[in-house]
Amino acid sequence: MPRTAAELLKTTRSELSPDPNANPFVPPVASGRASLETLAVLALEQHHVIPADHRAFVHLAQRAAEEPAAAGFFTMLAEGEELAAERLGAFMAACEVDEQRMQAYEPLPGCQAYPAYISWLALNATPADAVLAITANFATWGTYCATIAEALRTHYAFTDDACAFFDFFAAPAPALDHKAEAAVEAGLSTGRLDEGRVYSYGRLLQSYEQMFWTSLAGLT
Repeated sequence: MPRTAAELLKTTRSELSPDPNANPFVPPVASGRASLETLAVLALEQHHVIPADHRAFVHLAQRAAEEPAAAGFFTMLAEGEELAAERLGAFMAACEVDEQRMQAYEPLPGCQAYPAYISWLALNATPADAVLAITANFATWGTYCATIAEALRTHYAFTDDACAFFDFFAAPAPALDHKAEAAVEAGLSTGRLDEGRVYSYGRLLQSYEQMFWTSLAGLT
């Protein structure tokens, strides 16, 4: 029998889940060994990632005008990026990043490959395929954010405001999960979802996220 949307989401997340020991950046942060300068670079890279992802999600929502479930999913993602942007400033301030440095900063290519590919998906992937590929990747990102948030409090004495950016992504998002399932269900019922393409997209997303963390780890 054909798989349900919930089953497909669960299977795709499992198949695309990275090796939990493969991230070279989070463990030094978790143990307090990463420098404040390295955390500052993380903040500066996110300063570039967030607006890029926001625009990509807005574009995907617009492209999904005839797919209400997918449009709702991407609209919620875009709104989430706006909320994340509001929380990033306190983290940057805790990392002693001022306006002058923020304006002068040159982003790392390895860190910006991920948002560049999200933009590629926004232009080229069907919305249904993009929903499933992006959702599969988000679980990993949320786990990393939870670890970083705890470490910032424990080892770096960061305030709750300074950790709020990571708390936001680490928190469960049942409403987003519900929208993702509805979008995948609609994609399956209309034949707009291609599992082979989704796996390819998801594999590349995970690889580009790994590149993000590896690029940061080279600075520790």
